[in-house]
Amino acid sequence: MLKKWLASVGIGSAKVDTQLENDRLVPGEQVLGKVIIQGGNTEQQVDRINLFVMTEAVRDKDDRKVYEKVKLNEFSVGESFTIREGETKELDFQFILPVHTPPTIGKTEVWIQTGMDVPNAIDPNDRDYVQVDPHQNMHTVIEALTNVMGFRLRKVEMEYSRRYNYVQEFEFLPGSEFRRDLDELEAMFFMQEGRVEVLLQIDRRAKGLGGLFAEALETDESYVKVVFTSGEINEGSHAVAEKLRRTIAQYC
Repeated sequence: MLKKWLASVGIGSAKVDTQLENDRLVPGEQVLGKVIIQGGNTEQQVDRINLFVMTEAVRDKDDRKVYEKVKLNEFSVGESFTIREGETKELDFQFILPVHTPPTIGKTEVWIQTGMDVPNAIDPNDRDYVQVDPHQNMHTVIEALTNVMGFRLRKVEMEYSRRYNYVQEFEFLPGSEFRRDLDELEAMFFMQEGRVEVLLQIDRRAKGLGGLFAEALETDESYVKVVFTSGEINEGSHAVAEKLRRTIAQYC
């Protein structure tokens, strides 16, 4: 009776550990691994084991920046089971890393968090940080902006957005091609199967009195969406750069 009571308050209870076959991942690819459950000092019922794909985003709150955890997706492993005292169980799993998982560039972090649903007990959790490379479609657009068009990536961060909830923002400084026309360029990527939508915030450089008025009135920025299909992406970074170049030039 004492052991059951101790387990119910999280003392001597089972522990969980998730091991990934590879901690370098790409959105849209399969994630393989196993969950290891080590029984505690008493037998326990485990209703469910959950895997959460998590990240963190910054948000302005009361004139200060706070970081909030963001759940990107959730997966269940196995079914309800009983773990005996001192017993070890291993459960294999596989799932597709969501295509909208942000790459771990700049301050962006991504981790797989494991939660074990044990009735009347403190929920133990295990956090495994992973490196996420950009999806190929995103990688090609970034390559077009930086390697072909000369933009310099200055900052990448997950941020709160009233319209999109949370979004990863890429801030670029112009190279020689648009240095006289732009202060900066921001890009947000919305990944979908077979295409990527890129929302550009084009921040024009103030020129003359009209430009100064526009800057003061905050009308010197334009938002424009550029869509690339997988077919366009497969044409390569130079073709993608040409479409971006034409779009940006319209708003300079």
